[in-house]
Amino acid sequence: MTEDAAVFGGQKNMFDGLENAKAIYKPDMIAVSTTCMAEVIGDDLNAFINNSKKAGHIPEDYPVPFAHTPSFVGSHTTGWDNMEEGILRYFTLNSMDGKVVGSNKKVNIVPGFETYLGNYRVIKRMLTEMGVGYTMLSDPTDVFDTPADGEYRMYAGGTTMDEVKDAPNAITTLLMQPAQLEKTKKFVENTWKHDVPKLNIPMGVEWTDEFLMKVSEVTGQPIPASLELERGRCMDLISDSHAWLHGKKFALYGDPDFVMGMVKILLEVGAEPTHILSHNANKRWGKAMEKLLASSPFGTLGKVYVGNDLWHMRSLCFTDKPDFLIGNSYGKYIQRDTRHKGEAFEVPLIRLGFPIFDRHHQHRATTMGYEGMMSVVTQLTNAVLEQLDKETIGMGTTDYNFDLVR
Repeated sequence: MTEDAAVFGGQKNMFDGLENAKAIYKPDMIAVSTTCMAEVIGDDLNAFINNSKKAGHIPEDYPVPFAHTPSFVGSHTTGWDNMEEGILRYFTLNSMDGKVVGSNKKVNIVPGFETYLGNYRVIKRMLTEMGVGYTMLSDPTDVFDTPADGEYRMYAGGTTMDEVKDAPNAITTLLMQPAQLEKTKKFVENTWKHDVPKLNIPMGVEWTDEFLMKVSEVTGQPIPASLELERGRCMDLISDSHAWLHGKKFALYGDPDFVMGMVKILLEVGAEPTHILSHNANKRWGKAMEKLLASSPFGTLGKVYVGNDLWHMRSLCFTDKPDFLIGNSYGKYIQRDTRHKGEAFEVPLIRLGFPIFDRHHQHRATTMGYEGMMSVVTQLTNAVLEQLDKETIGMGTTDYNFDLVR
């Protein structure tokens, strides 16, 4: 943004940007969001877009949904929620005539700010196995995971505009991460007249059960034997690994719904969450987390920190050392700092959450559903075993427990 745009506004940049993006990339629509400077200036997105059309930079009927997403308000999950609501509003607000709730016999799935592509796939797989029609209101799976097969795909997969326009006709809308989707929830309830079920993120066995039972309840479709078998395999895996995780202390941080789901998983396997931190959560989330901790004997040591950052978590890892730290790549600096004090003080990092910058292919992982539960428990258990090997590798000193079979 140049100096004159900062003073007089970015309308000219909008004209050039929309025209060039449409000409070069040939999209069927262009979504517009704001940054800090545009919000500080007070740029009127709606007026700029309409003026772009009137000036002939893009056709009058060309779809350009928009949202105000200033970086100084909330976090990345707030911006995602604003943009989701903006797209849904753009395509449906003024075309609700003739819409009938339940007429398309589908359910809508709103994933929220979800970066694990495996979670999109596992939700779609479970719904398909149930014989339930669905519309994913955001599905970047194929865009972020296109194959290297010699064919270039600018726009792979995804949700079509027609599917969004038809979304008000669904039976209901299910929010996978309700703590971060307040604006979308309000629009869906008030404009689409959907009775949005109260659900938790489908992580862990119990909350996956609740998700599937709610889908079955609203659609009338039974939960198939294939998912019952998958659940049984998950329970078998938990029983196999329970002894290694029982009583282990974990500190964790991340986005509100993800942290809530991770705590649920830890409690289900007998691990003890100690320091539970989410910098972008609110007090209501904090109370819900305290209620979850109180529901299990393994949650008695848990302390909840709302709005704190990783510098605070660093202090906690020094003053009340957990066995492991669960979080994104930034936690490696906490591991390094604790190790610098001495190996006995090191808090190993288990990389789960967003963002993971320093490991490959984590974006394809799964944390939701029974499949996600098995994947996460496998990662947690193997981290414990890896640490045990590390602690017992000393030749003739600590290798009395350096066992081949764990």
